[in-house]
Amino acid sequence: MKLFVLICFFYLGLGPVKLHAQTLETDAVAENMLVYQRSIGGWPKAVGKVVVDYNKQLSETEKKTIKADSLHNDATIDNKATSKEIRYLVSAAKNKHNPRYLAAAQKGVDYLLLSQYENGGWSQYYPDHSLYRGEITYNDNAMINVLNILQDIVEGKNDFDQLNATYQSKAAAAVQKGIDCILNTQVVVNGTPTVWCAQYDEKTLKPAKARSFELISLSGAESVGITEFLMRIKKPSPAIVNAVKNAVNWFEKSKIEGYDFVFVEAKGTALGKDRVLVKKPGSVLWARFYDIGTNEPFFCGRDSVKRKTVAEIEQERRIGYAWYGTWAEPLLQKKYPAWLKKN
Repeated sequence: MKLFVLICFFYLGLGPVKLHAQTLETDAVAENMLVYQRSIGGWPKAVGKVVVDYNKQLSETEKKTIKADSLHNDATIDNKATSKEIRYLVSAAKNKHNPRYLAAAQKGVDYLLLSQYENGGWSQYYPDHSLYRGEITYNDNAMINVLNILQDIVEGKNDFDQLNATYQSKAAAAVQKGIDCILNTQVVVNGTPTVWCAQYDEKTLKPAKARSFELISLSGAESVGITEFLMRIKKPSPAIVNAVKNAVNWFEKSKIEGYDFVFVEAKGTALGKDRVLVKKPGSVLWARFYDIGTNEPFFCGRDSVKRKTVAEIEQERRIGYAWYGTWAEPLLQKKYPAWLKKN
């Protein structure tokens, strides 16, 4: 068994080996992740519209069927797909001393490096670029999840020090390109940099529309993760420092004070509940979407028509999307002041 482990590590280029006398340990979730990994290296978030559940016990027949579909082009970074698998597998590799998990994680990182655009951005899906899937996607922190993994590799943090040493320089180059993309996509309004849209045209780098209710806008949610990633960079350039300060100024300017966005019972409706904006002294919120020209919050149903209040869109969208949130509160109260002292 020791010889087998040694051969696996040598073949996979995984670096120094610490041998263990015991048989290789396995992790049920990690084993399922190996089954679902696509041949290109990434993972799907769902198969046949059914969300992937790694806690489900798969039969041998199910495993064979899933593996037979490994050439499917549904690998994505949406909804933490691929990012969460890579993070889980590097942890499992360390805990179980299993080279198969590290090899799969490394293949996942290869996918992230392969799928980066030359301009530094990442699309929601790769290689599938149909509809809006090819747009550079900050939505739901997709691109930022990728950049945080790559920065972990650069810093040798969170178990990523197990990867082959060559990945450190590869990750550093990809991170720099990602930062360039972030700086180039910060929206400038009347000469002043603000924050970011949730997605951009992959060729022109102009703000773009995604789903019918996700119009071009300034994002009060995704912009937080982008700002915090820039704050993670040690010895930031003047361009990074200015981008962070301008974003924070926008968050201060755009906060909505004295309200909360809450679920309420809605008897007599098909859904049985609703979500409304109510007064709450001391509360601070940000809208998900702000009009680029006016900086006013707007809301949009599946008809793609802008409305001024969330009450004007259909009930299904009111309760099915995060229209308001406290996203920037920890940033303004703790993270930014601490970063400012260092920079």
